[in-house]
Amino acid sequence: MAAQPEPDMAVDVQVHRTLADIPAAEWDACACPEAADGGRPDDPFTTHRFLSALEESGSVGRGTGWQPMYLIARAGSETVAALPLYGKSHSQGEYIFDFSWAHAYERAGGRYYPKLQVAVPFTPATGRRFLVKPGWEEAGTAALVEGALQVAENNRITTFHVTFCTGAEAERGRALGLLHRRTQQFHWENRGYDSFDAFLADLSSRKRKNIRKERRTAQDFGGEIRQLTGDAIEPRHWEAFWRFYQDTGARKWGTPYLTRAFFDIAHERLRDDTLLVMAERAGRPVAGALNFIGRDALYGRYWGCVEDHACLHFECCYYQAIDHAIAHGLATVEAGAQGEHKLARGYLPTACHSLHWIGDPGFRTAVEEFLRAESRAVDHEMDILTSYGPFKQTGEDHD
Repeated sequence: MAAQPEPDMAVDVQVHRTLADIPAAEWDACACPEAADGGRPDDPFTTHRFLSALEESGSVGRGTGWQPMYLIARAGSETVAALPLYGKSHSQGEYIFDFSWAHAYERAGGRYYPKLQVAVPFTPATGRRFLVKPGWEEAGTAALVEGALQVAENNRITTFHVTFCTGAEAERGRALGLLHRRTQQFHWENRGYDSFDAFLADLSSRKRKNIRKERRTAQDFGGEIRQLTGDAIEPRHWEAFWRFYQDTGARKWGTPYLTRAFFDIAHERLRDDTLLVMAERAGRPVAGALNFIGRDALYGRYWGCVEDHACLHFECCYYQAIDHAIAHGLATVEAGAQGEHKLARGYLPTACHSLHWIGDPGFRTAVEEFLRAESRAVDHEMDILTSYGPFKQTGEDHD
């Protein structure tokens, strides 16, 4: 049974500049207590193995604009909560966009950077950000927020952000005085399908025919598409995917976020968390999609190619992910940030949450007013997009 917080029990918060100073078992007892039985974590992104891979590979740390400042909260000798906190000198790799806030504040004479960011770097996937042991949700979250705000005060930092947190965390954060922001992504929901055809049967005739056409076109690219996980992933697959990732990263961000060393560490530690979809032609990998596997969800992360083939992107990123989710009984597929083109392929708009602290009272008021208007716009957009979704309307017949 999880320890319960006592009303007057003091919680001490400490800052650690490297995850190497925090034992994996201590961190993971907070980050993924559901995996204590040897099963999968809800998602792998806040595990010690994933975050340490980012740090050890140089994807975060000196020179990246992501400076680790992990918080650990202890009640007596017990670690009860942890926070993946980073000092940021820019707003890249976050996917909850605050560039306009930074520009407005700096035009008004303020200093927006550095800022504090609670996040999984480069990972727009919803999950717990306040990593508290069961029974410590209220006290642990409050201690972590207080600790982060103390770090902000000590370093004269004016903003603190928590991105892609859960809805429950958003409610607790609002109760603690943080501003709540709602944005949206496109997720696929498994409605108990036993096959891809069963999923297609839920779609309108036109969308169903279009997906079948896209899948046939993709499968005719002249090679084979394989799903790889665990020991089936070989070093050559990571080498190929690094080439794909470099091409996509250079076009999207100018410089890829992840280093080559990250993929070497992923091969050692993250293979069981990974689904790699590879398209090979004449024995040569030509395209691929990288996904991570959670307890009840599949998380699409990166795509890349060295040859262009019609519809291969849709097949590798979206349809293969749905195939895998159905085959393994996963409830959802999160397909990453943005992309209204996902709607026609069965991925519907889903709300995402973030929390924000603004130290300047005047600027906080302006941001708060913006968030109220934005939230109404997001709700309206989600309603419209859902109405244009691919699923059959009531009474529509099958083919």
